[in-house]
Amino acid sequence: MKHTFLSIKRIVFSLLLCLATPLLAINKHEVRAVWLTTIGGLDWPHSYAQTAHSIEKQKNELRSILDRLQSANINTILLQTRVRATTIYPSDIEPWDGAMSGHPGQSPGYDPLAFAIDECHRRGMELHAWIVCIPIGKWNGYGCRQLRKRHPQIVRRIGEEAFLDPENTATASYVSSICEEVTRRYDIDGIHLDYIRYPETWKARIDLHKGRRNITRIVEQVAERTRRCKPWVKISCSPIGKHDDLSRYSSNGWNARTKVCQEAQDWLRRGLMDQLYPMMYFKDNHFFPFAIDWQENSHGRTVVPGLGIYFLSPREKDWSIDVIRRELHYIRSLGLGQAFFRCKFLLDNIKGVFDVVKDEINTYPALIPPTLSENAMQSIPTTADISPSPQAPTDISLTARASSQSATLSWSSAKAFPQSDGLYHLFNVYASDTYPVDTSDPRCLIATRLQATSVTLPRQSRYRYYAVTSTDRYGRESAPAFFPVNDGRPSADIRGMLPCNGTTLTLPPNHGSANLEYIAIESVAGNLITTSAYDETGKTDVSRLDEGFYVVRSLNRRGQSHRLGFFIIRR
Repeated sequence: MKHTFLSIKRIVFSLLLCLATPLLAINKHEVRAVWLTTIGGLDWPHSYAQTAHSIEKQKNELRSILDRLQSANINTILLQTRVRATTIYPSDIEPWDGAMSGHPGQSPGYDPLAFAIDECHRRGMELHAWIVCIPIGKWNGYGCRQLRKRHPQIVRRIGEEAFLDPENTATASYVSSICEEVTRRYDIDGIHLDYIRYPETWKARIDLHKGRRNITRIVEQVAERTRRCKPWVKISCSPIGKHDDLSRYSSNGWNARTKVCQEAQDWLRRGLMDQLYPMMYFKDNHFFPFAIDWQENSHGRTVVPGLGIYFLSPREKDWSIDVIRRELHYIRSLGLGQAFFRCKFLLDNIKGVFDVVKDEINTYPALIPPTLSENAMQSIPTTADISPSPQAPTDISLTARASSQSATLSWSSAKAFPQSDGLYHLFNVYASDTYPVDTSDPRCLIATRLQATSVTLPRQSRYRYYAVTSTDRYGRESAPAFFPVNDGRPSADIRGMLPCNGTTLTLPPNHGSANLEYIAIESVAGNLITTSAYDETGKTDVSRLDEGFYVVRSLNRRGQSHRLGFFIIRR
């Protein structure tokens, strides 16, 4: 992909902003992820589960990890689920990995994947099952030996290591069967494919076109079988951090598309992937131009650069913390997410990286970006085919007991929780000391992805006003329900609330300035609904909009925008 001079200017301008400001704009929707490794117990577990006591110890290790990640507003856990032809759940296809029990092939006495999912969901986090695709460990390793007995035709040896053969069509069926098994059995939020590529040690001469087709065949079958089972489950992968050479910047021979046959950007375009987590374990000119390339070729889907925080270690490359700080600011300026490799280095706070993430970058919670409904795979149902958009909660109340130092905010759901098909609703809670609560502002978020229809609040909370929204498994958010409904005042008198009779919106006359050329109307989730040229009368036709709560913004040709206020349509 060739970049124009404009792209170069974007790099320079964004870096100057990163250096000049303590924090760029906070994004309401942003993936904040960690890779949580189970191989060898690198991140978890650090003890073996063999007795009731040791099972509980192992569980508490994960609880402690998740508590700390939650305090840094991490919202996505990529949990290594398939390791090396072995698993951390009771599979009908592959044997247990030894990381849990200490003995390959032996159960730890509980289901670690089910436990991890429950603990993540309890904290408002998504859990994506991380599937290591092609490597299957040492040739004489336990997992490889078992696989060779059952499917010798798909196993290939390179030195002492073993790999699934991407050139054998049966490999796609085998990998996708594992992904389908995990998706069918567990309430996961995503399937995350790792090492979905040719090994760099592959000695056979590869026709690049055929090689990319072989890898894409695996991705296609994973998407097909997973989405037929649960279409809301996100499909993602972690490609090499540079997609290909750029016109001004070389990948130095290490890239996704040409070196290891990953057509990752095309997977986004075709809807085979909902998210990408490119492994951008680089810095300076090996990072910033390639981040732009991923963003410009995201096709409206979610890109989450993986940051190599392990390079902060003096045992690795001894990077300065400012390397990661600049990268975090920069990718946020591009509207991209963040992912950290790996969990231990973040929680060890090496060179203060955890403090930077918690106290400087992720100072407020964020929601997961909604999944696009558009899908080029005609045989797979789209979001719109599956379920209607979620409805706002009802019957919000706040109850405080004189004997307690807390209060309970509760509400009713338009849909019962849970539903057997997995399409249950989650709830987000917003709070503010001004009315109405601005649900487009992430600084107002106080709780995300709640399963329950209530939340406990401090009795002496500084907030006076609350709002609750519903979110479905696709990340689509409903209009808000407010508490109190209007603070006892007419809607037109509420600060920021603009007059609307259900068909016509009236803007204050003082907004009729040269800078106001267009009107943009957004949902409370921040999604653009419509734009129109500004009418000097201050009147805007909203008759085609559905009932609900909206945000109206100014817009000019230079892209400058300011919030003008809110309005409600009731008919």
